[in-house]
Amino acid sequence: MGKIEKLRDEIDATDEEILRLLNKRQNLADRIGKIKKKKGLDLLDPIRELEIYERLSRLNKGPLTDAALKNIFREIISAARQVQKPISVAYLGPAATFTHLAAVNYFGRSAKLVPQASMKDVFLEVEKGNCDYGVVPVENSTEGTISYTLDLLYHSTSEVCGEIYLKISHNLVSLREGKEGIQKVYSHPQALAQCREWLKKNLPHASLVDVTSTASAAELATHDPESAAITSEFAATIYNLRILEKGIEDHSRNLTRFLIMGKKFPPKSGFDKTSLLFSTDDVPGALYQVLGPIAKRGINLTKIESRPMKTEPWKYVFFVDMEGHIEDKPIREAIEELKGKCTYLKHLGSYPRAEQND
Repeated sequence: MGKIEKLRDEIDATDEEILRLLNKRQNLADRIGKIKKKKGLDLLDPIRELEIYERLSRLNKGPLTDAALKNIFREIISAARQVQKPISVAYLGPAATFTHLAAVNYFGRSAKLVPQASMKDVFLEVEKGNCDYGVVPVENSTEGTISYTLDLLYHSTSEVCGEIYLKISHNLVSLREGKEGIQKVYSHPQALAQCREWLKKNLPHASLVDVTSTASAAELATHDPESAAITSEFAATIYNLRILEKGIEDHSRNLTRFLIMGKKFPPKSGFDKTSLLFSTDDVPGALYQVLGPIAKRGINLTKIESRPMKTEPWKYVFFVDMEGHIEDKPIREAIEELKGKCTYLKHLGSYPRAEQND
């Protein structure tokens, strides 16, 4: 025990030094915040944060993993922003949804996270200035694009100023001690779809009930002892439910991409993405003509998706992601040329690309 006590004394001394340095860092961040406020600069600086993570990752010799390092500094940076000025973030609620987790992973736990009843409300809270940012899901690697988000982007006045990918892992949770006797399974339609093969094999006779979110599913399961929910481990903890099976999604590499909505997109980082919405005349070769200015400048398109326009039958609006920032000459010139070829064109935002292993 003598060796353990000695090591614990060293840990205590190290913790005290960490605490001193954390407070020193907070004081420096507070001074930067006051300068930013005087100059009217945004407190959220994703490019600077990316530089911090990358620099520390290069310096890290272990045994601390880079993922653990990023998690620690995400909360340190989040706490620094809280000292400068609390940031409010709207997300699709209730608490413990995957969108909530994406908001926590992007902004940290020190941000003021405000649940909303619908995705439309998330957009409205940002547009009205009630929240600084909003987080909305836009596509899933197995189930595809979330069409309603694209419809809301068409009408929104807010900008896309960031993105984050979240690995989605679904769990079967219940008040019960085992799967036997489960009569129904609650979850969001996307979660049920992502677990359809597992459900068919393991709970073939249970009825599947669509609800508004995986967190709502967990809450409903707390009132129904013959039911289960498909939800996150986070939600299971909050609602005091047993995890009967972990990782029941049919595809292990199941990622959801979330957009960060705000009032102003950040300057270029050198590793950026630009998102556009456009529509064309209904004539042969119209889409080919629109994509020409992008292709001839060697710009890489990472996504193109069409959606029916709600105002005119059989007319479509296209959602496009491309590598680069609007401050880059090829992107800027391509967009200028597109203005003469599109019946509608909207620059949704330019922002740092997220790593897909987030």
